[in-house]
Amino acid sequence: MDDVTDTVFRQVIADIAQPDLYFTEFVNVDGLQSPGREKLLPRLKLSSKKEHPIVAQVWGKDPENYYKTVLDIKEMGYDGVDINMGCPDKAVVKNGCCSALINDRKLAGDIIDAVKDAAGPTFPTSVKCRVGFTTVDLSWIEFLLLKILNMLSIHLRTTKDMSKVPARWELMEEIVAMKNKISPTTLLVGNGDVLSRKQGEELANKYNLDGIMIGRGIFHNPYIFSEESAWESTNKQTKIDLYKKHVQLFADTWQQNERHVQTLNKFCKVYIQNFPGAKELREKLMSCKTTEKLLQVLS
Repeated sequence: MDDVTDTVFRQVIADIAQPDLYFTEFVNVDGLQSPGREKLLPRLKLSSKKEHPIVAQVWGKDPENYYKTVLDIKEMGYDGVDINMGCPDKAVVKNGCCSALINDRKLAGDIIDAVKDAAGPTFPTSVKCRVGFTTVDLSWIEFLLLKILNMLSIHLRTTKDMSKVPARWELMEEIVAMKNKISPTTLLVGNGDVLSRKQGEELANKYNLDGIMIGRGIFHNPYIFSEESAWESTNKQTKIDLYKKHVQLFADTWQQNERHVQTLNKFCKVYIQNFPGAKELREKLMSCKTTEKLLQVLS
């Protein structure tokens, strides 16, 4: 998730409830292969062994830049690459990228081929997608399965849906049957509206999936990947201490101001919640302009 799943947050989550697989924020391959490369490299920063296994998520338009970026990613020590063909952001879609590729399958195929060529037989290639652009279109899923990917993660909404309607999990039965017929070796992962590990496991078992991807659910519960989440019973001081840990690690990691301190406001809402005075404390914290001030208030 953009400005969320960076090296700092991954390390925080690794210490409290580690998932089986991490994904980076998505990074633009065209920007990485341009003079603006240095500004984007922080999105691919790896700081700790506990962030593994990890997949670098990329997006963009130029197949040649995908090829070059995958070669870079392999050298950086990543465990795989994921092509974001699911983001519904209007600016991104207007530029013909991510979920807009549903409507440009020639380009989508060229991108996947370029990534697979650079990845080779031992570096996993996956795609994150949606189930259609304005309406459900499972021919898009069929197209992707015919590319014989190592993994396909499906967000069960269309681009038009954004996140405004419930995820269409009822489509998964047909998708799984299609996968088993076309590309049985492709790992299939479901995504959308999963708010607990238990719910995710139930969906995986119901539809015979290889995995469940959780994104926004982490905002409701940082312990979401644990077998028994302790978040609902976590006291005020523990929540404050966890945010303090995050802020301190942020300060230690981005010492050259590679990340703006206001990025931390997203995480303030994750930790500072569901206790008396949380709203007032959040307002005070979110007005802070430096990590030093944030740590002072948290202490």
